[in-house]
Formats: sequence, C-alpha cells, structure tokens
Amino acid sequence: MNAGTDGPSFPIALTEYSSTSGVSLSERQSTALEATGMVTMSRGHNGLWTLKANKELAGAVVVSHGDEAVELRIEPKLPIRRLMFLIGYAQRGVMWNDDLDNELTDAGEHDGLLPAMALAFARMADGALAQGVMLGYRTVEEALPVVRGRVRESAQIRGRYGAMLPVEVGYADYTVDIAENQILLAATHRILHIPGLPTSTRALLRRVRARLNGVTLTRHKDPLPDWHPSRLNTRYQAALRLGELVLRDSSYEPFHGDGIRVEGVMLRMWQIFEDFVANAVTDALRPRGGHCASQDEHYLDQSRSLELRADLVYYESSFSGTRRPAGVVDAKYKFAKDDSPERDVLYQMLAYCTVLNLSEGHLIYAAGPKATARRGARSHVHRLNGPSQIAIHHHILDLDQSCATERGHVAAQNGRLPHWSAMGGAQ
Repeated sequence: MNAGTDGPSFPIALTEYSSTSGVSLSERQSTALEATGMVTMSRGHNGLWTLKANKELAGAVVVSHGDEAVELRIEPKLPIRRLMFLIGYAQRGVMWNDDLDNELTDAGEHDGLLPAMALAFARMADGALAQGVMLGYRTVEEALPVVRGRVRESAQIRGRYGAMLPVEVGYADYTVDIAENQILLAATHRILHIPGLPTSTRALLRRVRARLNGVTLTRHKDPLPDWHPSRLNTRYQAALRLGELVLRDSSYEPFHGDGIRVEGVMLRMWQIFEDFVANAVTDALRPRGGHCASQDEHYLDQSRSLELRADLVYYESSFSGTRRPAGVVDAKYKFAKDDSPERDVLYQMLAYCTVLNLSEGHLIYAAGPKATARRGARSHVHRLNGPSQIAIHHHILDLDQSCATERGHVAAQNGRLPHWSAMGGAQ
C-alpha cells in the first residue's frame, strides 16, 4: 500500500499485531511516523518500508511533517461490536442497556473502531443535549468595576495596593460552562479530528458542538475537569464516560515539535482490557462483601522506594474493622503464546503475593490469535518452589466470542478465591 505526499488520501492500514510491506514513504513521512513510536519500521533494499503495528494501540491519526502528511489506521484484532462491549463494560456508566444497545448495533455496522465509537458518542451526546444544555454553578474569581458576590479583601490589598477599582470579587455563576459540558465539547472537538469519519457522523458532531456554544474548550495539555455522577447529570453520564476514554493521553493532538504534528485518536488496548477485567472481577466478588481496589499502592521494601501496583487487590473486612488482603489479580493484554507466562510476569506476581502475604495470585491473559478450540476461559496453576509454596493461577480469557456469551461469562463469575476463574467458571 502506497502512501505518497498526498498522505491522508492513501492511508496506511494495519491490524493490531500485524505488518504490511511495500509502503512508499518520503523521507519526511518516514521520519514523522518513526517519531510517533506507533509503528516499528524497517526499510528494504528497494527503498520500500515494512511497518508493524506497535504499542498495542488501535485508532487513526494523520501524521504530518511540514507540508507532507500520511494517514495511519490501526484496527483492533477483535470484531468491532465485541470490542465496543468491552469498552462499555470497562468504562462503567457506558453499559449497553436496551437504549444504548441500539446505538451499539448501528455503530458496530460501521467500518472501523473509531467510526463506530464516533457514531456512538455523537448519538449519546446529541441525545443528552436534546433535553437542553445542562447548567450549573461555577465559582468565578475576577476583577470587576462593580461589586458582585463577595469582595476578596486579601487579593484586593495584595494586587491593587489600596486602589478602589477594579474590585477583586468571587461569586457563583449559573452557566453552561461547567465540567460536564467542557468534557463533551473537548471530546467532540477531538473526535472531529479523526480522519475518515462518515459525513453523517461529522454533521451530528457539529450539531453537538453548536449546542455547546459558550462552553470553554479545554486545551490538550490541561487536566480534564472534575465531575461527579449525580441525579442531575444522569442523562450525560454515558456520553461523559465514552468522552473521557477518547480524551485519555492515548489521544493525540499536535506535538513533537520540529514541524511534526499528530492529529487523531489512538486507544490503548491494554488499558481497556485491564479496566474490563478489573470491573468484571469486582462485580464477581461483590456478593462476598469486602472491597476491591485498583492500582492500590504497596511497597516491596521497608524504605518505600520500590513501589508495586497490582491491577486489583481484594480486601476482606475483619471484625475489628481493619481490611486484610485476600486476593490479587493482574491482567495482561499481551496474547498468551502457551500455558506458561513469561518469567518476569511470574516474578512480578510473586512480589505481589509476598508483599500482600498471600499464598495465591491470579494472572489473566487475553487468548492469542491462534486460540484453541476450547472457548471461554482456561485456567492453569503454577506452584512455585520455596517455603511459602505460592501458587499462581494463569487464566486465559478468549475475547473472540459473541457479546451475549461475554455477558453470560461476566454474570457467571462466582468470585470464589482462590479457585476462581476470570471468565466462564473454568475449573
């Protein structure tokens, strides 16, 4: 597939973990692509390039260097509809109930992950705003020629040196410029930069943007505004969750300097998988009580210099009110090649179990591209030598199945540690 100086008109299309050869790139295009780190590049004797998708990313971006550009698309290995289910479950709040399932069905028919996500977000945001743009109170501190709200006396004295006007005041403004609307606008702006979106989706996104007139557009490097689920923003929540996913730092806007720019969205597939597993395990263990903590902070040494963060730690509550670690789970999106995890992964889980004083730990892998005929989850146990006799359970989760089956697997989890299997109740 060629990619000349007309870059975006001739996209480089890859699939996750795949490669393509015979790609023609100018020096500027190859330099820009290599700078992103999204692909591994090697040049043949004929001057053509071989590109391999890198970093477990999926999405679409336009990479430009000066007046030359090239479009890169990386599609996930999983079918779009199944991946959209994982995204919804991983994001909480974007659960595909009867209403949203219609959006998912239509979005899943679109060619590509990002067009499907863009359509789903556009419809969710447009539906949320159809009842009117949400307003709320926002604290404003500024200098005015008249008194409004309360006078900020210390700021007036420090900044005005006794001058009467303007007056430093603080007041609560009832406005559309609140966190929820700022996130919707930022996500809409980002999605509109995705190359190759259908015209109908772009039109819907532009309507969402027009409805958010008066809302501040947050810059790429600014932290996302804080919002909290409440009765007042219920209709916004699904769109907000999906918008936050788009706005993670895996999304790209102009960066790199030296004339190199990247615009578009790339999703971190490993993050989606880890979030999905963490939420599924949390749901499975909820009937047992206790508490699940994601990325909880622990240390391997007494000086607290060697930090450890497992994807999920399950705590049981004691009669004294203290909590005791009762289980640890670590998810690995990298495809399992066989029934034996990598040595460094086993060492990592051994460290978790040692610090948490646990005799068992659980590793959850995504099934490899050449999954065995047995569907669902498979589980194996690795018992380590030594006085502690730590057992590491290795679960292989096959994601390449229908959404209905995935729902059933999630619902079927019995949360029985240590003999627990991530999906499907495999023994």
